[in-house]
Amino acid sequence: MLSSRPFWILYTLTIILVVFWVAVVPLTEWRLGDELLAKGIVSAESDMKDDGLMARWLMLYQNHSLVTVGITAGMFVIGILVGFLVASMTFRQIVSLGDRLHDMTAADKVAALLGLIMGLLLSVLLLQYIRDWAGDSGPLLGVLTILFLVFFCIWAMMSMKDELRYYFPGLSHVKEEKELQRPKLLDTNVIIDGRVADVCRSGFIEGKIYIPSFVLEELQHIADSSDSLKRARGRRGLDILNGMRKELDLVVKADDPVDPDNPDEVDSRLVKMAKQLDGSIVTNDFNLNKVAELQGVPVLNINELANALKPVVLPGEEMTVMVIKEGKELSQGVAYLDDGTMVVIEGGRRHIGQTVEVVVTSVLQTVAGKMIFANIKSAQEEEDQLIDRNIRNYSGFRPRKKTR
Repeated sequence: MLSSRPFWILYTLTIILVVFWVAVVPLTEWRLGDELLAKGIVSAESDMKDDGLMARWLMLYQNHSLVTVGITAGMFVIGILVGFLVASMTFRQIVSLGDRLHDMTAADKVAALLGLIMGLLLSVLLLQYIRDWAGDSGPLLGVLTILFLVFFCIWAMMSMKDELRYYFPGLSHVKEEKELQRPKLLDTNVIIDGRVADVCRSGFIEGKIYIPSFVLEELQHIADSSDSLKRARGRRGLDILNGMRKELDLVVKADDPVDPDNPDEVDSRLVKMAKQLDGSIVTNDFNLNKVAELQGVPVLNINELANALKPVVLPGEEMTVMVIKEGKELSQGVAYLDDGTMVVIEGGRRHIGQTVEVVVTSVLQTVAGKMIFANIKSAQEEEDQLIDRNIRNYSGFRPRKKTR
């Protein structure tokens, strides 16, 4: 793995050696020569023209050993610190580049490889002319030319990747469904909720499912909480993840740790990672949903999916429900459908604990979901008959008497 500790150590040592070779050794040599001139050991700089680092070091050490050791130790420490700093700054970019290359399609990879080859070939053809023309500045100008040509050629070939299919027909037959699908990043709340596991098993969420390491740390922090309710929710989330890991394409995405006590920091890091991976966030958090949408990150909200899957109920439909408890009003009773939708029944208080047939009168859409208002079917029929009689009486309609 690219981000493993052995690779990090080897990479850091390599960068430190490069820094020593490129900067520390020339600077130390210059500093020793300057000190030799200042101490009067050497009369002119031309006398040291052919002297290397070791010659200057021994010459100064024989006369001023403490000064020589101090200069050498200082340059040594500075080289290590600069090398470590450069390695830390560039290592993250290399890991990110490796992840992006891993997620690239075959056409993108072929285009980048062709661009790299073309850039290097053009650089080789131009380096000789640059060296003859630039003189002492030739090496630096040559490096800049190589970087520019490689970048330009890769950019040009990437912009022509669709045209490459005409020259490489095999690319159009490569099936990379997983690479083309957006990765899905799970939020802490949706993991604890648990419904996402069933949704993934049913096949409605495709592609790789990422669990950022800081989300896992937040979940572990909740599982270790002193609050029994939080502790139970955290352990439930960890159990759900273990089950998903055995059955699904679940990947723990490594990232820098964050403070799990600060949910805003976790949410912002989740949105940032989704933008870097060009992925989607799976959540049931309303606030995170809005923040991600404002930043252009696609969001799959489990609550919206659940509401969309609820059956449509129209006024006048009949259904059979069990009255569970009392309602807010004096005569109301409350029942629930299988999907959790609340049904408020007028006159249902006296039927608590009974299964009754009701007729839907209206449907109210709220932020939490739908609420259905209904009447007892027998009472609704009596009310309809009463309204029908009143209408006939008001209209003056009388049934004609039969004559013999």
